[in-house]
Amino acid sequence: MKRFDSLLKTGAVTLVLSLAFISAAQAREVSAAVAANFTGPMQALAVAFEQETGHKAVLSFGATGQFYAQIKNGAPFDVFLAADNTTPAKLEAEGVTVSGSRFTYAIGALALWSAKEGFVDDKGAALSKGAFAHLAIADPEKAPYGAAAVETLKSLGQYERLRSKLVMGNNIAQAYQFVTTGNAPLGFVALSQIYKDGKLTGGSVWIVPENLYKPILQDAVLLTKGKDNPAAAALLQFLKGPKAAAIIKSYGYQLK
Repeated sequence: MKRFDSLLKTGAVTLVLSLAFISAAQAREVSAAVAANFTGPMQALAVAFEQETGHKAVLSFGATGQFYAQIKNGAPFDVFLAADNTTPAKLEAEGVTVSGSRFTYAIGALALWSAKEGFVDDKGAALSKGAFAHLAIADPEKAPYGAAAVETLKSLGQYERLRSKLVMGNNIAQAYQFVTTGNAPLGFVALSQIYKDGKLTGGSVWIVPENLYKPILQDAVLLTKGKDNPAAAALLQFLKGPKAAAIIKSYGYQLK
């Protein structure tokens, strides 16, 4: 009887180890090109994704326009999470994505922000006062949040007056860095960069009214290089689920 019990225990241990080995063997990596504004939420999503599926997301962050050029030149990304919906649509039309895989994973919000308390008021009057030497934005030619910033300034009738004060980062992460380091006293950033768990993380902010710029619909798409990678399909499916939705909304994004 003791021998039988011992055999059972040995068998159970072997089964557990076998299942663990199979699970590890099935786990894959997915290479994701991610718009810089989505850095914080995507890092949190990658952790939750690995916990749920066993797959690992290898993340690269940058400007949407730069990623477009890299993908066209054969960069080995499996999925692309852009800061707009036009760039993924363009790649789709050019035949470098999997048809039918594109969807909106988040709707972004633009904010005028300063690392200094009280520098930016909640009406955006700091722009018209002009008591600053530099205003940081992302390059509007490469980054949708930079284009939204320019559109906002034009809607307010402030673009020509403030044009000489603009300092441009290659992407929204660099624009944010200009403000945090004090190289610019204020700048247009993604709300997600300064907002977490329903609260402003510091400084002072004006959340730009949505009627001042076109909606920032952020689309994800499966690239042709990732069409045979089960981890790539799993990541996009995970982004559509309730766990991902909760994380995305906690950073100030809306969902479609």
